[in-house]
This record gives sequence, C-alpha cells and structure tokens, in this order.
Amino acid sequence: MREEPDRVDWMRCLPFLVLHLGCLGVIWVGASWFAVGAALALYAIRMFAVTGVFHRYFSHKTYSTSRFGQFLLALFGGTTVQRGPLWWAYHHRHHHRHSDKETDAHSPHVHGFWWSHIGWITSRRNFPTDYSQIPDLAKYPELVFLNRFDVVVPAIFAASLWALGSLLHHVAPGLHTTSGQMLVWGFFISTTALFHGTASINSLAHLLGRRRYDTSDDSRNSFILALITLGEGWHNNHHRYQSSTRNGFYWWEIDLTYYGLRVLSWTGLIWGLKPVPASVLAEGERAEHAASLAAARRAAQSTSDHSALKRVVPAAAALAVATVNAAHAISPPRADADPAGNKPTISAPADPA
Repeated sequence: MREEPDRVDWMRCLPFLVLHLGCLGVIWVGASWFAVGAALALYAIRMFAVTGVFHRYFSHKTYSTSRFGQFLLALFGGTTVQRGPLWWAYHHRHHHRHSDKETDAHSPHVHGFWWSHIGWITSRRNFPTDYSQIPDLAKYPELVFLNRFDVVVPAIFAASLWALGSLLHHVAPGLHTTSGQMLVWGFFISTTALFHGTASINSLAHLLGRRRYDTSDDSRNSFILALITLGEGWHNNHHRYQSSTRNGFYWWEIDLTYYGLRVLSWTGLIWGLKPVPASVLAEGERAEHAASLAAARRAAQSTSDHSALKRVVPAAAALAVATVNAAHAISPPRADADPAGNKPTISAPADPA
C-alpha cells in the first residue's frame, strides 16, 4: 500500500465529511454559553494532547514517563480524533527525515497547500503504520491496541459528552445546555477546529514566517501559528533541534505546551524535560545578529538612495521650469482683435529705439 501513488481514497474521506457535517447540527441544537465555552476549553485541552503528547512525547520523546503514564497519555491523545499514537508518531518522524522532499507526505512545496493540509490523510498510501520504523513504541501491546482500534476512544469521548449534556439538562437547567449541544459543540465543532489548527502546521508553517536557522527544509517560525497551536508555530526552531521539550527557544517565544508540561512535571507523572543546548541557542543568536546587520545595511542603502533622489528632484524641477520659460520666450506674436469686428491683425514688433 505504501508503494501506491498519491490519490484521494473517497472511503477515507467519510470520517472527515461526517466530522464537518456534524458541525451543521448547530442549526437544530442551538447554542448556550456553557456549550460554546466547553468547545473552546476542549479545543485548548486537546490541542495540548496533540502537541504535548502525540508530538513532544510519542514522536520525539522529549521527556520521560512510566509505562502506565504512557498509557494514560495515549488515552488522552485518543480524544483528539487524530488516529492512534503510533500512526501519528510514525508519520511525523517520517516527515522529519524527508522534510520538503519528494517523499514528504505533506510538504506544501511538493504537493501544494490543500494536499498538505488535508489531502494526504485521505490517501491509501498514508493510512498504514509502519511499526518497523517505531520499534521503541511498537513493543508495547497496549499502544498497538489503541493504534489499531483508534475509533474506540473518540467514540467513548463523544458518548460521554452526550451523557454530560443530558445530565446538565436535568440537574442544572439554568445552564440551558442539552445533550445535543454538548455533542455538536464539544465534539464536532471543537474537533473540526482542532484538526485544522493542527493541520495548519503542515500546510502553513513551511510557507509563512521567518527562518532563524538554516535548516535543510523551508520550516519557519510564526507567532500567529504558535498561538493557534500552543507553541508549535516555532517550527523552524523545532526542525533545527527536535529533541527539546520546548519549541519556543527564547523567553519571548510563547510556548503554552511547554508551560503545561512543566506544570505536569510537578505532579511526577512526567520528568526529564530536555532543554535546548546552549550551542543551538548561541547559533540562533548569531543568526539573529547577522539578520539585524543585513537589515541595517538594507536600511542604509535605502536612505542613501533617498538622499540621492532628494538631490535629483530639485535639479529636474529647475530644468522643467527653464524649459517652460524658454518655450514661452519663443512663442509666436499674439494676434490682436479689431474692435470693429474685423479679422485679427498681427502686431509687428516695435523697432528698437
């Protein structure tokens, strides 16, 4: 299956169609402040599951946990409805090995924006998990189970939201929340937004933003994407050094996922968060310094060009005025009209005295 050409498998599109069409349920169930708030909260919480669990743990092992803790993290990640933890980790590691090359499954430079955003997931060749490429994870049967039956956790999660809405409708009627609202807002709308937020890193983080590090791909840093994805927008940083727990390498680069993992480490569930090496930070500072010097040189050149323009414009204006005056000096004599209405006569120039 991995050798097949890239093409859309319409059967693979059905889950995405159901997910997006489910958002239209808001027409029938309406909205409440509680349901909308739940959708926003579940977006943020589950984005943390994508970035802090699927990405920074299963894909890159940037911190440690126990086997039981690993299982709990995998269950948490399953609520994101982004398939299993091993599938996610396998494809992400493959992306790093072949980033922006022909074999990169979701490079916008190779395959275009829409394929890198959503199309690649609908291709049969990207459906399987190559367990031989993730032996450190494939040795745990509980993780393989969650990966093979990746619809179990999302189904339980959706059913739980429905049940919660029904419970609130009876015990807290003042919230004006129903089971349908919790399902539509908490599951369908929140999950759809979560998918597109995650996919924006594949489709946009190699197109928009600045490049601090000279990596072999076109990864970029974007503050906007970092806000949307809780820190994943510092993508050029990440492609320079993948083993760090934090993607925002410097204090001013907001990385909410890293802050959350720091807090989680205080509980003892995870430990051994890996820092950014001093050499990588120094390399970034040198790159920023070189970029600042280059910008200063461009600004100086622009100022120099502007100064030259200021000298040219007055000279051009004086030349234009002189040309107009010269044309006026050699203009033909004026025709004087006869008061009697006769044809105008040409006044001859007066003889010099």
